[in-house]
Amino acid sequence: MDLSGILNYLVGFAIMAGIYGVFALGLNVHWGYTGILNAGIAGFFAVGAYTAALLTTQPPDPLLFEDFKFGGNLAQMGFLRLGIDLWFFVSLGAAGVAAGILAWLMGFLTLRLRSDYLAIAMVGVAETVRLIFLNEQWLANGSKGLYRIPGFLSEWVTPEFHDYLYLATVLIILALLFMVSELALRSPWGRVLRSIREDETAAEASGKNVFRFKVQAFVMGAVIMGIGGALFAHNVRFVSPLTFSPLLATFVIWAMLIVGGSGNNRGAILGAFVVWGIWSGTQFMPGIFSDANFRFFMIGVLIVAVFVIRPGGILGPDRRIARLGASSQPPPTAGPSGSKGAG
Repeated sequence: MDLSGILNYLVGFAIMAGIYGVFALGLNVHWGYTGILNAGIAGFFAVGAYTAALLTTQPPDPLLFEDFKFGGNLAQMGFLRLGIDLWFFVSLGAAGVAAGILAWLMGFLTLRLRSDYLAIAMVGVAETVRLIFLNEQWLANGSKGLYRIPGFLSEWVTPEFHDYLYLATVLIILALLFMVSELALRSPWGRVLRSIREDETAAEASGKNVFRFKVQAFVMGAVIMGIGGALFAHNVRFVSPLTFSPLLATFVIWAMLIVGGSGNNRGAILGAFVVWGIWSGTQFMPGIFSDANFRFFMIGVLIVAVFVIRPGGILGPDRRIARLGASSQPPPTAGPSGSKGAG
């Protein structure tokens, strides 16, 4: 591989790692700060990606949508081109709103459940969303998926520079979402979420409406995931129900948060780059080592190694907890003879 090929690979890697970093930020709001066991990430992923795709491509069944003025293609609407591809930001916002609405409906129905039942319910909802897109061909072209999804500013720059532009766009959006998450989670609202994570009963006893705060956090994390889904769709420019399998659209994102450090936004982003590095790097290995199943195996080995070496993740809170534990130990006392510990 020549130098330009290596550079193109690194840019493509950074784009995907940044997009998965967005998903990890959303999951960190759910699990890392609120303690919501979300096993249905694939549902928000799919809703965000399909919303962006349906808004920016021609509908799969034009006759069904012939009465709609927009024609299902925001990318071709003149008033959304004001020197830049303004449709792209409309697409991101709509994807976040759609995922947030789904989260509100799911949360209202399921967030009172115990964690294990909650996880099962969310897996069921995510699979329901995927199967709707798979079987309802009129909606999203069924198993064939949606293709020719436009790229951001793809008509304004040459193809060889588009990936560099999109990498900058993804990193800027990731940084903005990181700052918004940090501001929200370091506010009094965020402190309530952490208290719910640590002891839900105590938080409720102190007068907090636990259910309302959990729904708010669930919606916030889902909006972030919906934006990630839209970024993914405009990067690969093709989405199909197979894209949102539970292993690739849920397990891998959980692995990123576990490896990087739950409860730490920097750790969530770092975990995304580390795990995606393993996923994309193994494709260059020979034979069976480049198989997708081997990649999942390697990610599983990494998770086990993190549990053994750093249970809180690479940037997790375990070091701070250890210091607090050490400082809480009583100081040694001097016995009658003046020697320490001689009781």
